[in-house]
Amino acid sequence: MSKNLFNRINTILVTGGLGFIGSYYIKNILEKTNIKIINIDKDGYASNKEFINETIEKISLHKSNRYIHLATDLIDFEKINKIISESKPDMIVHFAAESHVDRSIDSPRIFLENNILGTFNLLEATRIFYGNLSNEDKTHFKFHHISTDEVYGSLGKNGTFNENTPYKPRSPYSATKASSDHLVNSWFHTYGIPIIISNCSNNFGPWQFPEKFIPVVILKALKKESIPIYGKGSNVRDWLFVEDHINALLKIESFGKIGEGYCIGGESEISNYKLVLKIFDIINQIKGENYDYSSLIEFVSDRPGHDFRYAIDSSKVKREIGWKLEYSLENGLIKTINWYINNIDWCNKIMKKSGYQGERIGKLN
Repeated sequence: MSKNLFNRINTILVTGGLGFIGSYYIKNILEKTNIKIINIDKDGYASNKEFINETIEKISLHKSNRYIHLATDLIDFEKINKIISESKPDMIVHFAAESHVDRSIDSPRIFLENNILGTFNLLEATRIFYGNLSNEDKTHFKFHHISTDEVYGSLGKNGTFNENTPYKPRSPYSATKASSDHLVNSWFHTYGIPIIISNCSNNFGPWQFPEKFIPVVILKALKKESIPIYGKGSNVRDWLFVEDHINALLKIESFGKIGEGYCIGGESEISNYKLVLKIFDIINQIKGENYDYSSLIEFVSDRPGHDFRYAIDSSKVKREIGWKLEYSLENGLIKTINWYINNIDWCNKIMKKSGYQGERIGKLN
């Protein structure tokens, strides 16, 4: 971790820190620095306190005030404004977002409110706070907005996304994330807020909420349940192990240029069908079995507006920031699958809490 930034920081305000990626970010900050974390997370259906609590216990922070969780919704501007004003963060890292495409098909208004209005409220509170900082403090302050490659739309068989790719979102989720990106950029150009934006490919790893594709496949395979695959499974995704993503974020915050965007990819393009077969092979290897998991596959009607392919060109973040991947798709999947095999109880508990039991969502009828 870079000392030239994080040694100057006393407090980071994180939004969505009980989510999958946000919780990994907080874990890294708590373990590797003495920085205080203020975590604004409304504690929604997919929120997970156990991962951070495990970290706090591991490094004996349970009696410290270095980590504070505030169960506040970004929709509430007055509370957000008060929290930022009182906590006086040196950096704001904005993970909070509704992020599941299928849920955005069912309930687009929730995505509009959280991803667009929530980001607007955060930016406005930041603008007020930043305007009251001394000139010296302004030079150290940053607002890092975490986004997705889905804002760029769908690729054909060739080409990759990069920082200059035009935005062409095709789902309610990606449209609201694209809107939040544009808001963040406009607060930089109009109000001078020192922002950085990063857009990542599909993340995976231990502790991911079980509605996401890889956990769904793993858990249904372990339970010998039918595994639904959209269309013919030909849609292609670029998979990024979550720990590689966090390493990129920390480097971007240390060395990234204000007002710039950075694309972070896993360089692991694979079709959904081939990914599922790879997961089956690894499960059999880990369990020492030879079960025909492919018999569980059920091809189902495709998702409405399903993007065909995503792929990211990460050359800018490698060249300018010095980031590199540490995990291959294979190694990341082995670590992830082992974790889910050993943590079925957590999966069952969080699914029960959320009311989600593995059913398909996002159908129009």
